[in-house]
Amino acid sequence: MTRTAATIAAAVGLVACVTAVPALAGGKDEAAIKALEARFAAAFNAKDIDAIMKVYVPDESLLVFDVVPPRQFAGAKAYRKDWQELLGLFPGALKFEISDLHVFAAGRLGYGYSIQHLSGADAKGQTIDLTVRVTDAYRKIKGHWLVVHEHVSVPVDLATGKPDLASKP
Repeated sequence: MTRTAATIAAAVGLVACVTAVPALAGGKDEAAIKALEARFAAAFNAKDIDAIMKVYVPDESLLVFDVVPPRQFAGAKAYRKDWQELLGLFPGALKFEISDLHVFAAGRLGYGYSIQHLSGADAKGQTIDLTVRVTDAYRKIKGHWLVVHEHVSVPVDLATGKPDLASKP
């Protein structure tokens, strides 16, 4: 092999290694975000508000657009109250699951979107069955991924103004 060919081969190998490192880092970060979402689902099913709130940034920088009023929840304290009210609707067990989860991470920022389904009986024994679309923005803080912004929504029939709480594709 000539010296030029060897140099080119070494350069190509170096480029391949350098470009593979971010891909591996992104994969690890994306796996960490998926693990965060799995912990969230387990906490939701356990109705453990403290564990639920551990997936969110714990300060007033958190901003959430939920499906219930008000238009936005600014800060972790406000969102904790929203969670207390939601979980208070279910005196017994509930079932929560995340599907169609897609995440992306680069550097210290990431985002994800999913379909989330909740069902259970309220205090009167009436079944609550709700499917929502969720988009989360994540930030890696001190080595840990946290949700810094969340947007929860349901489709709305503009002709009737009624929400589609089943949210089928």
